[in-house]
Amino acid sequence: MSIAKKGLQQYLLQLQQHPLRTKALTAGVLSAISDIVSQKLTGIQKLQIRRLLLKVLFGCAYLGPFGHFYHLLLDKLFKGKKDTTTVAKKVLLEQVTSSPWNNLIFMLYYGLVIEGRSWIQVKSKIKKEYPTVQYAAWTFWPVIGWINHRHVPLQFRVIVQSFVAMLWGIFLNLRARSVLTIKKD
Repeated sequence: MSIAKKGLQQYLLQLQQHPLRTKALTAGVLSAISDIVSQKLTGIQKLQIRRLLLKVLFGCAYLGPFGHFYHLLLDKLFKGKKDTTTVAKKVLLEQVTSSPWNNLIFMLYYGLVIEGRSWIQVKSKIKKEYPTVQYAAWTFWPVIGWINHRHVPLQFRVIVQSFVAMLWGIFLNLRARSVLTIKKD
């Protein structure tokens, strides 16, 4: 058996035995990949380790656990149904609750913790940029939500979402870096 196949089997076993921990660590690793790619795409020559570790912390401590419990809640609310009407309701609920909340939390975390900006600077930046970010999310995430709720088993939904969030994180990082019009104190 190949190393990759053994690794996948071990990962699936961990996902089954320790779902929250596995999803949190997966979100952390994917956040790291997202940040490394973002740093390289924005022209940062030397990897910013502090920033990278803070992004890993965000993935492990927030994204993975939030997704884990949110998907369990949705499945409980809708009794695990996957019919078209139920999936549409799940996606709609996700887009009016989780999506705006997660984008706001990311922007707050990025500004306050990663960039070390003041509350007033972050609040001003969010007021200016949040509508654009959320609009972009609403043009992208409903499709992912539909596929995820319709075709992906519950235990894999956070993993799929974390993988796509890795790509979304690159977009958010590039967006955050491209609008650095507010000077840091």
